[in-house]
Amino acid sequence: MLRWFELDRTSRGRKPSRTRREVVVTVLTDPGVPKHAQLRAILLEQIDAGLAPGDLIASERDLMGTHGVSRATVREAIGSLVTAGRLQRVHGRGTVVTRPRVESRLHLASFTQDMHRRGHRPTTRVLSVDWPVPPADVAAALLVGPGDIAWRVERLRLADDEPMAHEVSWYPVDRFPDLDDHDLTGSVYALLEEHYAVRVDSAVQTAWSDLCDRDVAALLEVRRPASVMVFERVGSAGDDPVEHTTSRYRGDRYQLQMTLGPGPGPDQHEEGHP
Repeated sequence: MLRWFELDRTSRGRKPSRTRREVVVTVLTDPGVPKHAQLRAILLEQIDAGLAPGDLIASERDLMGTHGVSRATVREAIGSLVTAGRLQRVHGRGTVVTRPRVESRLHLASFTQDMHRRGHRPTTRVLSVDWPVPPADVAAALLVGPGDIAWRVERLRLADDEPMAHEVSWYPVDRFPDLDDHDLTGSVYALLEEHYAVRVDSAVQTAWSDLCDRDVAALLEVRRPASVMVFERVGSAGDDPVEHTTSRYRGDRYQLQMTLGPGPGPDQHEEGHP
């Protein structure tokens, strides 16, 4: 740590002050770690030590002076935490602490079940329920005949009253008559099992990243361009496909955790994939 004194030229009234103020510099001295990584670790420690969502961190100028680093180093450290979802740049205000992302592991569970397991309070807004002719890929996945209709359920999923995901699900009408008479604000998986004796016990899911369109951005309360994590899932009861769902999760509020093991050997078959 270095200390020196400099003139305080902060304007007070008509003339700048000529009083001296003490400047304390915490020098980043670990030669084996890049300075931006050292500064990132310091900022992360400050966040975890008690900064609340919405709190401002020190300005770029203050961080440069406190740690004796360049503006480029400060911006690289902050940028990495913005990418990680721990900080957010707010125009006209500065850089603020964000809420930690909701973490989920890949497994077969409804949004409601998953959020309860994570300690969050899930709620759902049903945006629409109708029975149009599904797109060709959905009809093929659900084994719906050409021109046949299917239930289309559009919902907004929230965690602790914050929009988390936009979801469009399709279900065969002949398998689930009067689906629109039921409460669809909770777990549809639980509903199907309780009222139709259909238990979704397996699914094939594909995930990718995308940019959300204007309508989805408005529902998720994010500013465009905004990234989303897209999950397309076909759920089955035994050998019968009974659900096709496309979910778009906020990229700034959601992350996945996966446990990976070695792949099968040349004489082994793949098993146990979700």
